[in-house]
Amino acid sequence: MTGGVTGGAAGTWSDRFEQGLHPFIEAFNASIGFDLTLLQEDLDGSIAHARMLGTCGVISDEEAELLVQGLETVRKEAEEGLFNPGLEDEDVHFAVERRLIALLGAVGKKLHTGRSRNDQVGTDLRLWLRRRLDELDIDLRRLQGALLAQAEGHRRTLIPGYTHLQRAQPLCLAHHLLAYIEMLERDRQRLQDVRRRVNICPLGAAALAGTPVAIDRRRTAGELGFDAIYANSLDAVSDRDFCVEFTAAASLVMVHLSRLAEEVIAWASEEFRFIRLSDRCATGSSLMPQKKNPDVPELVRGKCGRVFGHLQGLLTMIKGLPLAYNKDFQEDKEALFDALGTTRDCLEAMAILFEEGLEFRSERLNQAVEEDFSNATDVADYLVGRGVPFREAYQLVGAVVKRCLEEGCLLRDLSLSAWKDLHPAFESDLFDALAPVAVVAARRSEGGTGFERVDEQLAIWMKRLNGSQPQG
Repeated sequence: MTGGVTGGAAGTWSDRFEQGLHPFIEAFNASIGFDLTLLQEDLDGSIAHARMLGTCGVISDEEAELLVQGLETVRKEAEEGLFNPGLEDEDVHFAVERRLIALLGAVGKKLHTGRSRNDQVGTDLRLWLRRRLDELDIDLRRLQGALLAQAEGHRRTLIPGYTHLQRAQPLCLAHHLLAYIEMLERDRQRLQDVRRRVNICPLGAAALAGTPVAIDRRRTAGELGFDAIYANSLDAVSDRDFCVEFTAAASLVMVHLSRLAEEVIAWASEEFRFIRLSDRCATGSSLMPQKKNPDVPELVRGKCGRVFGHLQGLLTMIKGLPLAYNKDFQEDKEALFDALGTTRDCLEAMAILFEEGLEFRSERLNQAVEEDFSNATDVADYLVGRGVPFREAYQLVGAVVKRCLEEGCLLRDLSLSAWKDLHPAFESDLFDALAPVAVVAARRSEGGTGFERVDEQLAIWMKRLNGSQPQG
């Protein structure tokens, strides 16, 4: 539009319009402030469309080539900071088309043949998200690699395992960290599944009903690397399931990061003292000089709300929309862009934290598993191994724990004679079975924390990650 005028031959719209938009409505309506993010994808889609028009004989080969050259000129101008559309351009699509017409004259006006902004923006969004999903996969692998490196260094370090935030059973620290690697692998799988549904091309659906122009949708889709085209033109321009699906998958990534962050925050406290934070990933207090604050995991935990909010916003935005395209869809972009950016930032921050921002205090961890009754289950298992029914053994050990609490001692402090008074099946080898290392080693069931099983899992993950992890 020229000078904010929307109507007339010189404007964006047809001669149907006689007056320009109110200045506030013009600003309210515009998306150029954020959808310029899609510039590269808009250019890629337009180049493929122009080539298809030429191949199909809708325009001449010479015109198609001129359009491609003009679009590449816009790309170069953008790279050099010379392409700076303003509010009057409304959105990235009009901005590109206007510049193309300025460069090529009448030929530039032929680019939009056989398409609409409705199928165009859907294509741009999918191209953008597809590329970012591939980048996000690298981010996830990097964090997996950082966790794996820590696990490799702590094959025999112990850590208290908790249920209900109460000491439960001792674990191998590597086993604990491997749990998060598994979570992240499910995240990778979910996002790869999302990518399959992202990689479907709506271009050629036009505004909502298709086009009478003799285009080849499959040719365009193939050039852009799409696996398929939408079978229904109405669905093609109105589908934003992929935005919701991605944001839901990203929300689960953030859930896993938040769970890990919460543990790091607790581990860094004086109450736990399981880790030391490096100066590279912690801050101090403006008042209390002794403090070292776990800012990174706290921010990650807090940023979950942004991604969760975007998911709810997208669901609410699409829930009542009639077919086909509606202006409401303008609200999908900022949510999608921010959800993706926030998730990637949090993944990188947590990767850096585990690469160089924290150190596990092995001595303290090994000491911690000696301070409680987390070996009580093993006493019951000891009796089961000598023919005592589990429920009977369970009740007996509960009574022993009660007695120890009353006397201010641990299970290991009881004498053999005291144990025999409780049940004749107890022998001196009980004390070996109560040692935390023995407790952990005994969990040999597949998927358990036993050292042999942990070593197997570490080997599997080293192979999966090809022995090297992407670094930032």
